[in-house]
Amino acid sequence: MGATANLASELQVITSGLDSVVIRRYGAGIIGGRTLDVSGYPYDVIKAGHVIIASDDDETLFKPMPLKESDYDKYDTLPGSHHYVGVLVRSVTKDAPLAAIMYDGEVNDKASPYSVDSIKAEMKTVLPGLVFMHD
Repeated sequence: MGATANLASELQVITSGLDSVVIRRYGAGIIGGRTLDVSGYPYDVIKAGHVIIASDDDETLFKPMPLKESDYDKYDTLPGSHHYVGVLVRSVTKDAPLAAIMYDGEVNDKASPYSVDSIKAEMKTVLPGLVFMHD
C-alpha cells in the first residue's frame, strides 16, 4: 500500500522562498498529485524542485529521490526497481507530504534544492518534456 496523509490537517505556510523561482514554467503534471512516502527522508521539508521517483513494483509508491547519507546536499543514485516521475512543484512537509508532481515544464536548475547534474541526462531520456535551465 502507498503512503497516507491526513487530508483534514491544519493549513501550513512554508516559507522556503524559492518555490516560485524553481518552477519556471508548468507544462503538465500528475493529476491529483500523490502522497509521498517520506520514511527515511532526513529533513522536515521537501523543497520545490526535488526530484520525485516511483516504484516499479507498486504503482502507489512515490517518494523523494534519496540523498547521499554521507552528504545530504546531493542526490544519491536511483534505487533499483524505481524510475523518475518528475519534480515537486511546491514545498511540502514530512507531516503532510501531499505532492504536486510536474513531468513537463521548465525547472530552474540553479534554484533547485540539489544539483541534478549527475542525473540530468537520464532524466531527459525518461522525461523529455522536463527541461532544466537557468538565466
